[in-house]
Amino acid sequence: MFTAFDSKTRKQLAAAISCISIVGIGLSLVIPLLALRLEAAGFPARANGLHIAMTGAATLIGAPLTPVLARLLGVRVLLFAAIALGVAALMGFAFVPDYRLWLGIRSLFGLSLTIIFVVSEFWISAAAPPARRGMVLGLYATVLALGFAIGPALLSLTGAQGPLPFFVASALIAAAAVPVALAGADATVKMEGNAWPRLGAIFSAAPVALAASLLYGAVETGLNGLLPVFGLRAGFPQGWATFQLSIIALGNVVFPVPIGLVADRVKKIRLLGFFAIFGFIGALALPAFVTDSTTYAAALFIWGGIIGGLYPVGLAILAEKFHGAQLASANAAYIMMYSLGMIGGPPALGLGLDLASPRGLFDALAVMFLAYLVLIAAIAGPFRAKRSGG
Repeated sequence: MFTAFDSKTRKQLAAAISCISIVGIGLSLVIPLLALRLEAAGFPARANGLHIAMTGAATLIGAPLTPVLARLLGVRVLLFAAIALGVAALMGFAFVPDYRLWLGIRSLFGLSLTIIFVVSEFWISAAAPPARRGMVLGLYATVLALGFAIGPALLSLTGAQGPLPFFVASALIAAAAVPVALAGADATVKMEGNAWPRLGAIFSAAPVALAASLLYGAVETGLNGLLPVFGLRAGFPQGWATFQLSIIALGNVVFPVPIGLVADRVKKIRLLGFFAIFGFIGALALPAFVTDSTTYAAALFIWGGIIGGLYPVGLAILAEKFHGAQLASANAAYIMMYSLGMIGGPPALGLGLDLASPRGLFDALAVMFLAYLVLIAAIAGPFRAKRSGG
């Protein structure tokens, strides 16, 4: 699929996508693992959501600082340092039994992941040819989703008890350094930007795109942390409760490239509006299917795969509007919005799950999609003045 690109572009895209996707495997193993540990320890779902929100808080701090660190240290050195910090945090989870201390460890883990994601996504957006950017970002989302499908499957093999799953996740995070090392001089992409991006100005230029990141941060992290809890409360065995995440991730393997190809040909804000409508309807309908595992799995696969288009399509809008140092700042702002979703979304979804267990999780998701749809209608609806972008 990269054959139309020159060798340097192919090498950069392959290295950046490989790095972030290997991290995705480790991340998708760790999030449900921590959720299952906290549920087994008797914590309410809202406390579980608060744990996830700590990662978002670390992201909110780390995202705007990443361009500055990249300028001071260089992209390769910064990626190596972030990977090392992630491995150290996972070792902390493995050897520190106090769940209260996990809040601090989770913040360090979140900081590590933030740096890796900000740098890798900037690298991908900057290297992708403008005419093929939607396709490239769709491919990135596909490969990342494949990593997210592998993580829960690995967890079902390692089990949720003992240090073994943390050791496996550590090995995966460490392996992300390999493609960065192999990229050599091609990994010296320049990443510049101010320490604190002007979030208000960036939001004003692309409000629907940044709101897509906010929504997806709430939805993705909320589902990763709480969908296994939903499954347990709905009466699923633990293996099936966790495997739900692999079903969603497999949907994200299948759909992003076709979505990216469509995004290169249609008005992207309309595509985001379709995702909002589909997400709203699907969230209301899914709990009705839980008694039929085949129908539920198929519906979860399609729903998860389509709403997964929110993130890469929003990212493609940013890459259309911003370039160079502005793109680095916009990318940091995009991940800051994702982190705000991580902070506010999981506790809200956990509260919904506690108030109306188990379907309250999906009811709360429906409210989030509806709110995003209202925003799109307010900004780009038929009664608004025409404006470009998203």
